[in-house]
Amino acid sequence: MSEQPRSVLWLRRDLRLQDHPALVAAADAAPEVVALHVLDPAELASYGANRRAYLAASLRALDEQLGGRLVVRSGPPEEVVPAVVREAGAGSVHVSADTTPAGRARDERVAAALPVPLVPTGSPYAVGPGRVLTGQGTPYQVFTPFLRAWAAHGWAPPAPSVEPRWAQLPGEGLPEAAATIELPEAGEQAALARWEEFREGALADYPVDRDRPDRAGTSYLSIALACGEIHPRTLLAGLADADVPDEAAARFRAELAWREFHADVLWHRPEALTEPLREEYARMEHDEPGAAFDAWCAGRTGFPLVDAGMRQLVATGWMHNRVRMVTASFLVKDLHVHWSHGARFFLEHLLDADVAQNQLNWQWVAGCGADAAPWFRIFNPTAQQRRFDPDDRYVRRWIPELGTADYPEPVVDHAEARREALARRERMTP
Repeated sequence: MSEQPRSVLWLRRDLRLQDHPALVAAADAAPEVVALHVLDPAELASYGANRRAYLAASLRALDEQLGGRLVVRSGPPEEVVPAVVREAGAGSVHVSADTTPAGRARDERVAAALPVPLVPTGSPYAVGPGRVLTGQGTPYQVFTPFLRAWAAHGWAPPAPSVEPRWAQLPGEGLPEAAATIELPEAGEQAALARWEEFREGALADYPVDRDRPDRAGTSYLSIALACGEIHPRTLLAGLADADVPDEAAARFRAELAWREFHADVLWHRPEALTEPLREEYARMEHDEPGAAFDAWCAGRTGFPLVDAGMRQLVATGWMHNRVRMVTASFLVKDLHVHWSHGARFFLEHLLDADVAQNQLNWQWVAGCGADAAPWFRIFNPTAQQRRFDPDDRYVRRWIPELGTADYPEPVVDHAEARREALARRERMTP
């Protein structure tokens, strides 16, 4: 039993030390804090190799900030966390609330197994899911009114910085995981530096450049947000001080709000992980994944913007958002493959994999989600390339064989595939 009272800070999607309400609560609860990360086999089973490697790099960066005192243990959290509590003589366990269906179920199991309270403080969002409701007390189904209500609700300022005394407990050592790609720099300090670079530079032109995959016009912070290396509240506070046009700040704020909208939808509708939010779409005809799906995965469809995006995804673990929409639309409405197959491939390869964002963005493209794009909105990949990559700089970066005999012919005729997609929508109607 420890001579000093201790608390445990169980770190999950919050691998940082700044703007961390759960850390503040843990420091308030005891003079010495155990920083714990649990490598949960059930969770890691859904990670691709590169996401595992990025997690390992993020944990190394956090351990350096903690002076080597990050405690890493492996196993089911409902067994590991109580064991650490007993070993440390801790009086409480503090977490940032996990709002995903699997995370909520896991935390219920851990709370039931703990001899001390499990205390959630804060979440990965500026406004916790479930807090923004209509005047009738119901969840929002459409983004624009959600955005207005979310902004009107507001959010707390960044949490104050604290410097607790970190407990020294034995762990298993930091995980090692080999990547098949070159990973971006991981950790809180890298995320904060990336944010400052974007805020002082590309943010001013964000309303236009965010849609241009041939330009470095996005923040590239989605990976840091997914791991919790930076909190959206930090970004929102920084926007208020940014010397940029109001339109630019508003557009970036709205993109953060999309992330919060999808988390809110999943909070109320956990079945959206696998089932269409619009129930009638369960009757939609789909083709089984086959050779055309394999070509989509490999970036060999014969449509350059689609292929460039898929190659960027596999080669870097990230894809430009505009191209994500185009590639998803192509799979669902040109190849007629169910959205879940694409969602699974994205989750396997994306370093910024976020289950709410991923599943509900796919449902949006497929026409079956909240505030979904109408089914007849079918992206023309050739027209999208002309509009958003007019000089072919993006596609040529990822398709060096473009224009040669080594580049494949289109796997479908887009006009015919569009007509078939619309016909299937008509046949779906009872």
